[in-house]
Amino acid sequence: MKRMRYTLLTLLPLLLCAGLTAVAGDKKADAQQSSVTFSVLKDENGKPVRNAAVILHPVDEKGKQSRGGFELKTDAEGKTQFDGIPYGTLRVQVIAHGFQTFGDDFTIGQAQQEITVRLKSPQQQYSIYDKKSGSAEGKNP
Repeated sequence: MKRMRYTLLTLLPLLLCAGLTAVAGDKKADAQQSSVTFSVLKDENGKPVRNAAVILHPVDEKGKQSRGGFELKTDAEGKTQFDGIPYGTLRVQVIAHGFQTFGDDFTIGQAQQEITVRLKSPQQQYSIYDKKSGSAEGKNP
């Protein structure tokens, strides 16, 4: 009787571990992946932006950005592609010299997906010290 109890107590954790591993393996096998193409264009005329950095970060269910990520560069047509992006939320940041930095979250939910980003020219900075911006000139605080 003691021997049977010992055998059961020894096998039970092994069976639990095997069952959990099988369930985790099924979830990974079920995880769908997408092939995403990015097009980066100038906002004012729609021409492609060459050599723009497209930075990808997965985002978890709580909205937190995961560690790691990928950086891609656009070609002469302003395009780049990445295969194997898991379905879910993807944070995309685009940086190019002479343009405002772009950042937004996209939901990936198709086997093939295209994301178009339109970069804007830099805007003039706002300053509270600028006399043209309607500051209270000549007034004492």
